[in-house]
Amino acid sequence: MPLAREESSPLFAGTAAGTLRLIFYLALAMVLMVLDHRNGWLWRLRYATAIVVEPVYRLASLPAEGFHTLSVAFADRRLLTEQNQRLREDLLLANAKLNRMAAVAEQNQRLKELLDTQHSLDLHVQMARVIGMDMGAYRHRLMINLGARDGIKSGQPVIDAHGVVGQIVDVLPNSATVMLVTDPDHAVPVMIQRTGLRTIAYGSRNGQQLTLPNVPMAADVQVGDRLLTSGLGGRFPQGFPVGEISSVAPSPAGMFLEAHAQPSADLDRADELLVLHDLPEPAGPPPPVRPAGPPDSEAPAPASTSASPRASLPAAPATAVSAGTPPT
Repeated sequence: MPLAREESSPLFAGTAAGTLRLIFYLALAMVLMVLDHRNGWLWRLRYATAIVVEPVYRLASLPAEGFHTLSVAFADRRLLTEQNQRLREDLLLANAKLNRMAAVAEQNQRLKELLDTQHSLDLHVQMARVIGMDMGAYRHRLMINLGARDGIKSGQPVIDAHGVVGQIVDVLPNSATVMLVTDPDHAVPVMIQRTGLRTIAYGSRNGQQLTLPNVPMAADVQVGDRLLTSGLGGRFPQGFPVGEISSVAPSPAGMFLEAHAQPSADLDRADELLVLHDLPEPAGPPPPVRPAGPPDSEAPAPASTSASPRASLPAAPATAVSAGTPPT
């Protein structure tokens, strides 16, 4: 099918009328430019036209401005999230150091030198995040996002910014299970900060408190006393907060006092925990002292038998003397 021939524009038509219209339009344009240049008559028209056209420009630039605003917002949010995470980790570690510093300063300010105190406060910890919970009737445990690949081992203590949370009981390649101090199967040696009385705090079935069932009847235990780790057993370092006594009453058997304590750690709302690598110093007698003296290489050689003055003397006869019989 043959293409239709495009019609030429009437302005540029090859006829004489079209040429005259072109010349008229050109002349009119030149007259308007000269008048506008000399008198500025078209300024108001351009001003009014700009007011109408400006919203169109703004509307056309909205997608680019919106994309730029979103990119900046996401970048700022990511930066703020990273900074917030670092600040939370620093604050958590600082609070843990502060709690331990106060406990150690109260107990050992006159018994240890400054160097020993600084060494005991040099914590080696790993930041862990809680990824699971098991708060059943007989199990109070958490799961963290660190495992054997991160150097986690069974038995390591776990703390937060307020006190002892529990200890590692099961380690997987990328996760680990933490038994809380409130678990019925958990026990931690503690010491009452005010009196120095040592005892053991057990978990309870309700998961909200600790139980001290074997407190002597004559012991000075009051509501509000703070419990600290005693360091016995070689599991938890000494001086970390464990709980606070909430009630004291005679046990059902009547042989001991039974006390209950609220845990110091924030077990219900803990999102980040600290896995502690520091272990208490081993308890036991000190190693034997090495005898003082010159080394064997510098000790004098023993005298020979021939040079001894007693070697030439005759040996005295040996006589047996009984305790009650005089010698004959």
